[in-house]
Amino acid sequence: MRVLITGATGFIGANLARALVARGEQVRVLRRPTSRLDALEGLPVEHALGDILDLDALCAAMQGCALVFHVAAAAQYWRNHADEVYRINVTGTRNVVQAALQCGVERLVFTSSSAAIGPAPRPDAPADETQHFPESLRWFVYGHSKHLAEQEVQRAVAQGLSAVIVNPTIVLGPRDVNFVSGSAIRAAVRGQLRILPPGGSNLVHVQDVVAGHIAAAERGRTGERYILGGENLTHRRAAEIIAEVTGAPPPLLTLPAWCLPFVARLIDAFNALTRTRDPLVSGDQVRLGDKFFYYSSAKAIRELGLSQTPFWQAVADAWEWYRAHRML
Repeated sequence: MRVLITGATGFIGANLARALVARGEQVRVLRRPTSRLDALEGLPVEHALGDILDLDALCAAMQGCALVFHVAAAAQYWRNHADEVYRINVTGTRNVVQAALQCGVERLVFTSSSAAIGPAPRPDAPADETQHFPESLRWFVYGHSKHLAEQEVQRAVAQGLSAVIVNPTIVLGPRDVNFVSGSAIRAAVRGQLRILPPGGSNLVHVQDVVAGHIAAAERGRTGERYILGGENLTHRRAAEIIAEVTGAPPPLLTLPAWCLPFVARLIDAFNALTRTRDPLVSGDQVRLGDKFFYYSSAKAIRELGLSQTPFWQAVADAWEWYRAHRML
C-alpha cells in the first residue's frame, strides 16, 4: 500500500516513516525543498516536493495513496509567530482534508495534540477525550490552533472522509532533530533545568506514539480522538529522571505558582530584547507551568492496544541517539 506522510522530516513523522517502511509499505513523504533530511537519512522513501499550504501540491502528492498521515504542524509554537502557527496548523489541515476528499483517500490519520484537550481539572483527575479545549486558554496559541484544526477534520468527516484523530502528549525519543521535546534533555545537560514550575505533564515514548498512529489507521473509529500518552509526572520528577539518565545536575527548586506571572513577563521582555529564534523558554510556557497536563490513555490502550513504555526509557533512547549523532 502506498502511504503519504506530511511532516515526515520532523520528529514523529520520521519515526512513523521508518516504522511503515519496516512493515513493507510504500512511503511517500511531502516535504518542502528546504526541509532538512537528517531524520530520514538512509530511508527508502519517495519524495514529493510541496507544502500543506498548497492545495494543488497536496492533491498531486496524494495520487495513488490509500492512506494519509497528516503529521505536519508548527509544534514549536514558542519559536514561531502566532499567525504562522494558525496558518500552518489550521489552514494547512483544512487543505489536507480537502485534498483527501478530492482524491478519494480511504483513510486519514490526523496528528493533533493533547494540548487541544487542555489541562486536567485536577492533578488526581486526568483529562480524557471527552474534554473540550477551555475557552479561557484561547491565548495558548498551539493548543487553540490544534483545537481548530480538529474542527476542520470533523467537518471533513461529516462530508464522508474516514478520518481518525490522535492526540500525542509530550513525546520523547530518537530523531527529534529540531529539539522540540528534546529541548528538555538539552537544557538538563547544559545545567539549565534546575528551577521548575509546580505543574506537570504526561510524557510518552515516540515508539508508542508511532504504534498508536498505525493502530489508529487500522482500527481506529472514524471521527474519534485517541490520546496517545504515557506517564503523568510533575515537572520536577520528570527533570529528576532526565538527570538520573543523563548524569545532568538535578533540579534544585520548584517555583511557587504565585510568582509565575511575574517570571513570565520577565522572560517575555528578555526574549524580545535578545530577539532569539530559539529561546530556552517562552513566557506562555511559564504561564502554563502551574497546570497539570495529565491525561488518561485508557481509550487508546483499550481500542488501539497502546503500549506504555516507561519515561526513563524514552529519555535513555533519546539521549543515546543524540550522543551517537554528536548532537549533545
